[in-house]
Amino acid sequence: MGLTMIEKILANHSTKDVVVPGEIIDIGIDVRAARDFGGPNVVKNLINNGLEVDDISKTFFTFDCYPTTSDPKYATSQQFCRMYAREKGIKVYDVNSGIGTHLVIDKGLATPGCTFISTDSHANILGSIGAFGQGMGDQDIAAAWASGKSWFKVPKSIKLTLNGKRPQNIYAKDIVLNLLNKYGANTLLGYAVELYGEEVEKLSLDERITISSMATEMGAIIVLITPSDAVMEYCETRSGRKLTKVEADKDAVYDQELELDISKFIPMVSRPGHPDDSVSIDEVFQTKIDSGFIGSCTNGRIEDMREVAKILKGRKTAPGVILKIVPSTDDVWNQCLEEGIIDIFKSAGALIGNAGCAGCAAGQIGQNGPGEVTISTGNRNFAGKQGKGEVYLGSPAEVAASTIAGYITTPDRIPEKPAEFKATGKIKKVEVSKKDKSVSQKPAVIEGKVWLIDKDDIDTDMIFHNRYLTITDIDEMGQYTFDNLEGWKDFATKAESGDIIITGKNFGAGSSRQQAVDCFKSLGVQIIIAESFGAIYERNAINAAFPILTYTNIDELGLKQRDKVRIDIENGIIENLKNGKKVEISKFFDVQMEIYKRDGLLRVITN
Repeated sequence: MGLTMIEKILANHSTKDVVVPGEIIDIGIDVRAARDFGGPNVVKNLINNGLEVDDISKTFFTFDCYPTTSDPKYATSQQFCRMYAREKGIKVYDVNSGIGTHLVIDKGLATPGCTFISTDSHANILGSIGAFGQGMGDQDIAAAWASGKSWFKVPKSIKLTLNGKRPQNIYAKDIVLNLLNKYGANTLLGYAVELYGEEVEKLSLDERITISSMATEMGAIIVLITPSDAVMEYCETRSGRKLTKVEADKDAVYDQELELDISKFIPMVSRPGHPDDSVSIDEVFQTKIDSGFIGSCTNGRIEDMREVAKILKGRKTAPGVILKIVPSTDDVWNQCLEEGIIDIFKSAGALIGNAGCAGCAAGQIGQNGPGEVTISTGNRNFAGKQGKGEVYLGSPAEVAASTIAGYITTPDRIPEKPAEFKATGKIKKVEVSKKDKSVSQKPAVIEGKVWLIDKDDIDTDMIFHNRYLTITDIDEMGQYTFDNLEGWKDFATKAESGDIIITGKNFGAGSSRQQAVDCFKSLGVQIIIAESFGAIYERNAINAAFPILTYTNIDELGLKQRDKVRIDIENGIIENLKNGKKVEISKFFDVQMEIYKRDGLLRVITN
């Protein structure tokens, strides 16, 4: 029985010749990075636990979230990491470098078949070169820096083949949005997806990066694409060494084998709120916009910049419409300068930022305000993620064309006269009172009153918004819990110590932020039970010794809001104490129980 790509890569980095889905293994990590967001907590975890970095040659800081250092708190975090890096001899790709996940590819640090982790939920972008990449929380990263390895649960694999010929007007971003339209945010949850097909083989590296970058938005662990000869040559040139391509065995066993006809793919955009709410661009054609953003780890490559320049050349952005462009790396920025692309951007009226993540980070170029409608090339448009306004997602070509037209359109439908701009919207301030709550003890049997939150795909920005990411004191986090989740913005004022949350699918989708777990501990919430969890969120909760469990069906319990339940985490049983009804749920697996009993992942790391 052969191995899939993910199984081969993980086996190659473990002590086993063969690994199987569901198996928990320790894997060696070839490259590990911490960003300016998350980095300070990684350092604190190391210092507070008396840990040292085991191999500085494999360890890096990448300052890509806040390259402008326009906020004193962000500047403080970066300088704290710089000081640690200087003391330990760790390489820093500073604010003038660009997006870390791109740098590890372009600098030849990560290569096909390798393993890479970062405090970046889009580290799975490494699937674009046939490598394993994962975003992880600060405890995970600290543990890997100290030990050189990380535990991982081998995921099931899906083989997805795109048949047919790719239409000329379909960009890489359209491919992703068509996939999101088909599979949503949780159909592929927890899977490693391998992408195949004649048109897939033709994809450039930049296009592969666009597709692999949005694996996170599809709920997948990673989207792996077998490297083409061109990709192998690029990686060999950048790394300066001969490399071996990792491919799935011909007799590899997949949990599912799916096929789609790429010839039927259409230009699409995602409507505000959810990347998977993708529709034909015709459905939102001529929607008036206030701004456009081109960049992010999904669409900030040189091919993206060239396509945008081709559309903008000799044109101007519509009156009142702001276009913000941020290349992914400093090398891309300089290439734009050399090719005259920067001049085209400036002549069109665009604002160009220095390389970095930009719109995905609060306070950076690409954020919008209340009432503002933006079309963006970013990977996420969760409510509040890119500002207080509405954000549509589209390809660089669609964004460029739309900012010229003043409304959402395609490059072939740019009008001679742009739409008129009308400003609307008022700033609304939401006050959430702070309430001191203590974290309860964590017994094997837990009792408490439930909060039934009947929602799927609750992402980390809804749980703990990115505007609070500078908060590192757990005692301050609870007051902000769910303050970006519609219908639950007052949760922190109503929650009681000892409460239990029961919710739907894909809880914790999105970012790798640890605060989205710790805010519940701060409030005294004892446990979260969901139908499924986002992959990174699951790890963060387990590593923080915060109980989470999954269920298949709990309707038989007849639960109502604020009923009291009893949960046996060792045996996987939940009981409604009001009516005595019981159902089985998942129970702690061995690694989870071990970390839980130790009160956290980092309590036993040794050098």
